[in-house]
Amino acid sequence: MSPYQLTRTLPEDATGAALRADVLHGLTSAPKTLPPKWFYDARGSELFDEITALPEYYPTRAEREILLSRSREIAEATGARTLVELGSGSSDKTRHLLDDLPDLETYIPVDVSESALRGAAEALGAERPGLRIHALIADFTLGLTLPDSPGPRLAAFLGGTIGNLLPAERATFLASVRELLRPGDMLLLGTDLVKDESVLVAAYDDAAGVTAAFDKNVLSVVNRELGADFDPDAFEHVALWDAHHEWIEMRLRATAAQTVKIPALDLAVEFEAGEELRTEISAKFREEGVRAELAGAGLRMTHWWTDAQGRFALSLSRVD
Repeated sequence: MSPYQLTRTLPEDATGAALRADVLHGLTSAPKTLPPKWFYDARGSELFDEITALPEYYPTRAEREILLSRSREIAEATGARTLVELGSGSSDKTRHLLDDLPDLETYIPVDVSESALRGAAEALGAERPGLRIHALIADFTLGLTLPDSPGPRLAAFLGGTIGNLLPAERATFLASVRELLRPGDMLLLGTDLVKDESVLVAAYDDAAGVTAAFDKNVLSVVNRELGADFDPDAFEHVALWDAHHEWIEMRLRATAAQTVKIPALDLAVEFEAGEELRTEISAKFREEGVRAELAGAGLRMTHWWTDAQGRFALSLSRVD
């Protein structure tokens, strides 16, 4: 097995501090919100894996279809010697790219989860002993400094995760990615596309109720980490399509008036019957919009690929 390097750029207590700040801000705002990143404790990650296998949830299958069919084109277009994956998790998606990047020397996975990074690095190190792996424990939304690595570099942000950011947040994120890259480097971006409302809503409100359990899991995280007394059964999962903004919203709707206490924040939060807590937006995109947002960050789109049904897209953009 080739050794891997692991660098922590987040303080040990950064996750807990961020959770406290997000909960305090989100639950004292109007309307109330919580960021979707707090879905993903061990149980939430298991539930999301289940979601990706559901018949209603097409994005994972559609993106994999594109990666499998276009990875050699991506390799030829980039000539990448370094692959940087933002929000890498288990690194499953990028294995398709790793197989088809003949000049690749270095892989830099970036994630907030040390356990996910270690697991992925150990597995990839065993499979690819010639690959240098330098994993970063970091929150890429807060800015990032990459270790020295050979160019050209390909940054990958897959899964449609950029859709979880509001437009202003997307602009800030894309600008920060541009700052990481040098002329000749490229960004591979996954974006879910606008489509029929019934297809979109079903993908976020499946018949088996797995997405509902995933949505409510954020309450369990707040209970465990901050000593809160949320009753997940007192909330129901809601998914709706906002046609004006062209995004899906996931919400938790209080089924009765209630007061939730959060001792770690010395906070009591009142919910009226029917009041909704937004837990996620998932923006859907059109090609011209993606091109414009990339251009606004100084990235020139050079390639656009979709799955056979036109549900999901991968775009490749370049720093000139």
